[in-house]
Amino acid sequence: METLEFIIYADGRVKEMVTGIVGRSCEAVTAAIEAQLGDVIQHESTAEYYQQPARQGNEEKSQSFSSWA
Repeated sequence: METLEFIIYADGRVKEMVTGIVGRSCEAVTAAIEAQLGDVIQHESTAEYYQQPARQGNEEKSQSFSSWA
């Protein structure tokens, strides 16, 4: 499940946390929100950011066969 969580501090800072989105696609999801909020001071990437998205569709799948038949 994809979630966006925002913490708004009394001094006006906003902390945004994204979970459930794999890879760099989270940047596209949050770009419009960040543009409306103002200057982004800091980014911290989670482990999900560095994961590779799952491949779907008609892609070739490699097979390996053991010589132990």
